[in-house]
Amino acid sequence: MHRRTEQDAEAGLAELLGIRRGLTAIIGGGGKTSLLYALAEELRGRGRVIVTTSAKIRRPDYLPVLDPRDPAELRAALAASPVCLGSPWPEGKLAAPTLGFSVLCQAADWVLTEADGSRGLPAKAHAAHEPVIPAEAGQVILVLGADAFGQPIARVCHRPERFAALAGCGLHEALSPALWARVIRTEGYGNIIYVNKCETEAAWRDAAALAGLLEQPVIAGSLRQRVFRGM
Repeated sequence: MHRRTEQDAEAGLAELLGIRRGLTAIIGGGGKTSLLYALAEELRGRGRVIVTTSAKIRRPDYLPVLDPRDPAELRAALAASPVCLGSPWPEGKLAAPTLGFSVLCQAADWVLTEADGSRGLPAKAHAAHEPVIPAEAGQVILVLGADAFGQPIARVCHRPERFAALAGCGLHEALSPALWARVIRTEGYGNIIYVNKCETEAAWRDAAALAGLLEQPVIAGSLRQRVFRGM
């Protein structure tokens, strides 16, 4: 297990997560959209940044929202980087942009894509059609909400029946690091794990326990408190 170092304490979230140039897909629950925009803000000024979706996201009110039809229009828009790209969808949401992800990757240094939905819940299991990870993705971050630890699966999971089946437990069993690790290993999604909402000692302990059960690197923290560390 990776132990916390002073470098962890000082490094930005993008560095801890190892965000590389190109397309990063963000999936799971418990703070995907918040992570999307936090990374965009951190990368601001380092290059051209696009935030977008291959699923659905709510339209932000603090970034330009565009759906360019040709690459030249996109390149001009990126002068005001970061920008949010997406095609209009009902209820104030955005769907995938008109231009393909390969075009976005050619125009920008970083493309950050929300590729999943969880209905605002901190945990989820994936249906057969999920997540919608673009072929261009060089990295997939699986987001978990630490507030789900110790809570009944039926209460805190999107697609709880699927989650319970993968975990081999009942719907009303408390969600433990061991059960969550079992689902993550079975689904096989995410080459790095980010555990959000670690704001109590119990949450940090659960995140560390989860990290000890997984092969992927695990970063834990709180986007609200701006505290992050490697596990």
